[in-house]
Amino acid sequence: MIEKENDGILFVCLGNICRSPTVEAVVRAEFARAGLDVAVASCGTGDWHVGQGADPRAARAGAEAGYDLSLHCARQLRPDDFARHRMVLAMDRSNLADLRAMCPPELRSRVGLFLEVAGVAPPSEVPDPYQGGAEDFARVITLARRGAQGLVELLRE
Repeated sequence: MIEKENDGILFVCLGNICRSPTVEAVVRAEFARAGLDVAVASCGTGDWHVGQGADPRAARAGAEAGYDLSLHCARQLRPDDFARHRMVLAMDRSNLADLRAMCPPELRSRVGLFLEVAGVAPPSEVPDPYQGGAEDFARVITLARRGAQGLVELLRE
């Protein structure tokens, strides 16, 4: 089990209003159900939405599935995030490439692709629902649940 403050998990997407806050909310709830005391957080590689709440469509999909995104406040990745978290997990390969480019070389082993680290494949990426409809946001919930269960199993090993 992860116990130290700097051993939490950070989920990262592009703007931190759709995928990563949804995954954060789902993983937090599923970890609590599993009895895991692991800190989780999310952020984006870009700064477009800093200070905003979750996309209303993501919040609605989360609420319909029993997850609360109402307190989310988007933030951008900070250089110290790599040292502060045991795992920094990207939603897609583009985010992963950005993270690897920003990460200090000695901490790159902490960076990975969320669904791959969680042992969920295919798919290996959480698709961005921003340009889509309700079904795309529901798909993020489904993938987040699968990923959360994979992380629960990984952390229990």
